[in-house]
Amino acid sequence: MDFKKLIAYQKSFNLAMSIFEISKNFPKEETYSLTDQIRRSSRSISANISEAYRKRLYPKHFKSKLTDADAENSETFTWLEFAFACEYIDDSTFQDLNIKSVEIGKLINYMINNPDKFGVISE
Repeated sequence: MDFKKLIAYQKSFNLAMSIFEISKNFPKEETYSLTDQIRRSSRSISANISEAYRKRLYPKHFKSKLTDADAENSETFTWLEFAFACEYIDDSTFQDLNIKSVEIGKLINYMINNPDKFGVISE
């Protein structure tokens, strides 16, 4: 199986792309702060999931990269809260992205708690 077939990867990639499109409308003064931070953290979710999958021969590394992905997901949510509080996104957009973030978190945690279902051999 290729990491691109993982549901967590697909959903996190889609979230990152949604955030990219939405953040194009953030004010110019946010370019090197909020815009840059939210784009980087949202992209890191997928990147860490793909790295975790490639490290599945090493159970501790697999879980470590997934906890990094989970942390990036939490960071992304925090930046979304700032975007909402600053009125760069409306409530509907915020709720939609929040639901996606929560779902991704659940998928990541499922992977952490069930590594054997992803080709990880227990030590």
